[in-house]
Amino acid sequence: MEMTLILDTNAYSDWRRTGRWNENLAIADRVLVPSIVIGELHHGFRVGGRFQENAASLDEFLGEPQVEVVAASRQTAEIYGEFLYFLREKGTPIPTNDIWIAAMVRETGGKLLTRDSHFECLPQVELERERR
Repeated sequence: MEMTLILDTNAYSDWRRTGRWNENLAIADRVLVPSIVIGELHHGFRVGGRFQENAASLDEFLGEPQVEVVAASRQTAEIYGEFLYFLREKGTPIPTNDIWIAAMVRETGGKLLTRDSHFECLPQVELERERR
């Protein structure tokens, strides 16, 4: 069975800084990076003092054969609306960008790599736990 992982912004940053998630990434057949994550990373790169180096490292990673950038589609938008409604009904808001990322996870059928516990508010999204 194919293992598809979707990276949250903090998972990519953790991996770059500390190697966290190495075991997960090593066994993935596909690694998807939502366009929203790329936007969040580029914001962080601009706030930090090493924009060129960080952007170059990201570009190199995105060029790997198993890595793919995914953008929001109409289906993503429909799932986003479903998730936003679900969260509002439960009274458990999470950041807007994370709802978009969660919708992409659901659409692709992959598992999300993240350390953000608020994704647990969406049982429709499968989370990948850190392997050691």
